[in-house]
Amino acid sequence: MEPKLFVDPSISKVILLVGTIKGAFLISSDANREKWQVSGPHFPGRVVYAMAYDNRAGRQRLWASSTHFAFGPMLHSSDDFGRTWTNPESAPIKFPESAGQSVAQIWQIVPGGPLEHEKLYCGVEPAALFESKDAGSTWSLVQGLFDHPHRPRWEPGGGGLCLHTIVVNPANPQSLLVAISTGGVYRTDDGGQTWSARNSGVTAGFMPNSYPEFGQCVHKVARSAQPDRLYLQNHGGLFRSDDGGDHWQDIANGVPSDFGFPMVAHPRDPDTAYVFPLETEMRVSPHGELLVYRTRDAGASWQPLGTGFPEELSYETVLRDGMAADTLDLAGLYLGTRSGKVYGSADEGDTWRQIADGLPAVTCVKTAVL
Repeated sequence: MEPKLFVDPSISKVILLVGTIKGAFLISSDANREKWQVSGPHFPGRVVYAMAYDNRAGRQRLWASSTHFAFGPMLHSSDDFGRTWTNPESAPIKFPESAGQSVAQIWQIVPGGPLEHEKLYCGVEPAALFESKDAGSTWSLVQGLFDHPHRPRWEPGGGGLCLHTIVVNPANPQSLLVAISTGGVYRTDDGGQTWSARNSGVTAGFMPNSYPEFGQCVHKVARSAQPDRLYLQNHGGLFRSDDGGDHWQDIANGVPSDFGFPMVAHPRDPDTAYVFPLETEMRVSPHGELLVYRTRDAGASWQPLGTGFPEELSYETVLRDGMAADTLDLAGLYLGTRSGKVYGSADEGDTWRQIADGLPAVTCVKTAVL
C-alpha cells in the first residue's frame, strides 16, 4: 500500500517519528497500538538524524532535521502532522563567522523543560549546542560550551565529533546535561554560562588513563522519572548516576555485551531502563539474537526480552536514537533497525510485533502521544 503523506490526528494516539537515511516517516496508531499507518516519506532522499515533538503551550509541533548532499543540514517544523513543513531558504542553525566552523549535521532536537515553553535545543556536528528562546524562530550558539577549554582536545568518534544527547532537568531550568562523542558528559548549572565535565566513574578503555576527566565515548544518556537518576550507555559499559551525573557506577550486570548505542528510561519508574546490546566487533545483535534487555532494579540485573521478535538469525543494529518509549499508562517501547524494520511493544517490552518493514536504514525513533 502506498504510504500517506500525513497523519490524521483524529484517529491517532501515538505517533512514531522515524528518521532514516532517505527521509522521514510518521507511523501512527490509536491507544491500542495494534494497527499502524505509515505516512511519508517526508524529505525524500535526505538523511534525517533528528526528530522531536513539542506539545508545550498548546503546540502540536513536529521537528525534523534533514541533510541534503549539496545544501547541507536544514531544520523543519510541522504544525499539521506532516501535511506541510517549513522549508527555510537558508539554514537557521549556523555558527557565527567568528567561530570558524560550519554545521555538518544536526544530531539532536530537544524541547526545553516544562517551565520554559519557548526554549528549544539542538546538538550539532562539530560538537556544539544551539538554543532557541522563541520556540524555534531564531537560534544562537551556546557560547559557554563552545568556549570550554576542553573543546580543542575533543576527538571525533566513529560517527564524527557530535553533540548527540541533550538531557533537560524538568525541575531546574538552569541545569542541562549533554553528551559528546568523544568528549563525554558535561553539565551546566547556570543556564549554559559555564560547563563542567561529569564523567567520574565512566571508563575510556582506549586511553592510557582509563578514567580520564573527559574524552569518554559516551553513546547515550537518559534521565529517569527521578530527575537526579541517569542511565548511560558507553562505548564499553553501562552506568547509572543517582546524583545528576556527579558520579557514575557500573551496572553492566548480566548483559551479553556492554557495548551498544541506545539507552531508554521508563517514563515513570526510575528503576526501569532498556538497552539494545551489540557485539563489539561487528556491532550487531550478539549471536544473531534480536533481544532488548530490561532492568527493573536500577541495573542490579538485566533480563532479555524477545517474545515476538524473529526466531531466525537477525544480525541487526539499532543506533543511539533508534529506540524510544511512549508515555501511555502501560508504556510502549519501539525500535528501528538499520535493515529498515520497526518493532513495537505495547506492554513495556514483554511482547513485540513488527509494525513496519522495507524502510531505508533507520537513524532515529521518537514518540508523540496526542
